[in-house]
Amino acid sequence: MNDAILNSQANKRRSRGDEVGADSEYTSIVAELHQLRAGSQLSRYRGAAPRLPSREAISDIVGGLISALYPRHFGPSGLDARDADAFVARTLAKALPALEHEIELALALEQEDARDSANANRRSAGDITCLFAAALPKIRAALDKDVRAAFANDPSAKSIDEIIFCFPGVAAIMRHRLAHELYRLGAPLLARIVAEIAHALAGVDIHPGAEIGEGFFIDHGTGVVIGETAVIGRNVRIYQAVTLGAKRFEIGGDGELRKSYPRHPVVEDDVVIYAGATILGRITIGRGSSIGAMSG
Repeated sequence: MNDAILNSQANKRRSRGDEVGADSEYTSIVAELHQLRAGSQLSRYRGAAPRLPSREAISDIVGGLISALYPRHFGPSGLDARDADAFVARTLAKALPALEHEIELALALEQEDARDSANANRRSAGDITCLFAAALPKIRAALDKDVRAAFANDPSAKSIDEIIFCFPGVAAIMRHRLAHELYRLGAPLLARIVAEIAHALAGVDIHPGAEIGEGFFIDHGTGVVIGETAVIGRNVRIYQAVTLGAKRFEIGGDGELRKSYPRHPVVEDDVVIYAGATILGRITIGRGSSIGAMSG
């Protein structure tokens, strides 16, 4: 079918839309999707479907927070050092209230999903946001050690600025440290969204629950997977395609998968794990160990 015929058909559809409503030819599809959506919502929520957090808004917030942590790298072009503090203040004044709004939506959703009141989050969105904001200097200090570790351990790195701008492993750990703080403070859904933003950006899949010490360096980055209950010590270096995963999934007495129990590796300080290594289960990699490439 040539372009002229396709254009003619499109024009006819637009013409019909002007006469009887632009979406009339999709009415049955819209109705079927509505029914499926309504059934899904009815199975998940006690009442009307709550508003959902916005991944797009969270992505913008994360971008703002990264620029507040490293304003001369990720802030406006040509930002002078003398103007950095004012920029950071303006950025936080915009990003943190937006974050509080998204946390509020996420907490309301978690309340809907909670099977009993004991599982409901006890902190308010305002409390979580205040605690998160107070943790930003600690996060920046940890990231500075991560960046220095990257410079010390990669002979291709020519400068600290190159690492901050260009290294995918550093982009991933920047976002992980923000996500982990949200996870720790009681906003797991938002934390997981931030983790998936990092995954899409850098090709590194780190669950926000993973505990990672300072001076962490992922070389190359692509294909790294770190599970929820992994614990990583200080000055650990890993290479591309490394997996710190679970060996098996336990079934509870109700026949469903158990949640949130330790099932991923513990990696102690000063460990190096080379490309393609797969480490599964709750085992401990002792301090100063080296794990060879493609081992598992």
